[in-house]
Amino acid sequence: MPLSSIMESFTASDGLTIKYVVEDFSDPWLPQDTLILIHAAMGSSRRLYKWVPILARHFRVVRPDMRGHGQSGIPGPEQLSLKRLTQDVVELADHLRCPKFHLAGSSAGAIVAMQTAIDHPERVKTVGNFASTPGLKNSQIDPQVWVRKIREKGLRGFLEETIHDRFPGAVDPGFLSWFIDESARTNEDLFCRFASMMKEVDQTDRLHEIKCPMITVVPGHDPLGTVSQYKVIPDRVADCEFVVYEGLQHNITDAVPERCAEDLLRFLLKHRAR
Repeated sequence: MPLSSIMESFTASDGLTIKYVVEDFSDPWLPQDTLILIHAAMGSSRRLYKWVPILARHFRVVRPDMRGHGQSGIPGPEQLSLKRLTQDVVELADHLRCPKFHLAGSSAGAIVAMQTAIDHPERVKTVGNFASTPGLKNSQIDPQVWVRKIREKGLRGFLEETIHDRFPGAVDPGFLSWFIDESARTNEDLFCRFASMMKEVDQTDRLHEIKCPMITVVPGHDPLGTVSQYKVIPDRVADCEFVVYEGLQHNITDAVPERCAEDLLRFLLKHRAR
């Protein structure tokens, strides 16, 4: 799937422009089933490009740029909240005339996905969580440390300094350079506001409200949280498959994108068959 896929847009209810891409190579005689993929912070829909060939053969795959990311508009202070991010997902689905949809997210995008399933259970068929604890409030890393370093070194400098912590042992310098270039496109002030907002999120006490089937895929060596911290999710969500990628760091959706997409596809097809 080329990175040059044509982006479309819609206007959110607060006036902000949200960009998105749709790919669908599913059989046209079958009922249309929509999957919305939410990227991580400091990312965009482009970061999930390797997922598309695997998933779009079976689903209409929709990849929005979260507000403040990619080509979507940058929100003002009153336009950035977790509630607003979940509202964007629902309004995008409304724009696409999709009453119910599958939803999956990476890292902060998974926090948005879980919150959407909590706040709008009637809309979400299944939810996929890749590399996210239920909010960052109790995570092992303080995003305010990131904010201070970004203010000091700039976003690109921060990324260059931490890239080998994100992808230890990575042997493709082209990928590392591309990851830095893509992430450094993010507006620095926006990311600092976004990280501060996410640091206040703790969904633990509402996880039981996720009633749809869920898959949680976590890295075995994540500096953001231990496997035991991740296990609070299957402990509280009634129908949750739990998968651990041993030996990997936080950025599993970029380090092993095909593996993530294949596990998500297996999960989705299993529950669609039901």
